[in-house]
Amino acid sequence: MSNKLQELTERLYNEGLSKGKEEGEQLLARAHDEADRILADARAEAEKILALAQQQAADLREKTASDLRMGSAQCLQATKKDIENLLVGAVSAAPVEKSLGDPDFLKQIITTVAGRFSASESADLALILPASLQKELEPWLAGELKKALGSEVKAEFSKKVGGGFSIGPKDGSWFVSLTDDTFKALIAEYLRPVTRKLLFG
Repeated sequence: MSNKLQELTERLYNEGLSKGKEEGEQLLARAHDEADRILADARAEAEKILALAQQQAADLREKTASDLRMGSAQCLQATKKDIENLLVGAVSAAPVEKSLGDPDFLKQIITTVAGRFSASESADLALILPASLQKELEPWLAGELKKALGSEVKAEFSKKVGGGFSIGPKDGSWFVSLTDDTFKALIAEYLRPVTRKLLFG
């Protein structure tokens, strides 16, 4: 009887041990599968993050390169413009200022321009002249020009005019500007294309 009890005990123990071992192996296999799945998910997520980071880095690199290209093109254009302005200014400024600051030259031009107005228009003329030439031009305006036109011309001497003059009706409805600034602008318009071609091809 004790043998049978011992056999039964051993059989129950072995069956329990076998069943526990089998369940343990199943749990271990499930744990391995879960670990493999978690690892695969983590790898996929890491690859996704890496791909996104690489794409963002490539986009940033392209945007930076584009900004640098645009910035350097604008800088080059501005530098060319500055060089062009300096050269055109240097070429045109001195001769224009010299001519339009010469009282005799101005007298000739004013007489010619004023003489083109009709008798009724010349009676109503106004001039703006450089303040620096007031001493030289004031007596001439009251004498020779008044005599040539047959009427007095209203003249204003302005510090804003460096050289040349503006002429037109007293009512200010229109005027002809022959100041050093307008001459420089006019000459610069003709010089710029030639200068640009010579400098930059």
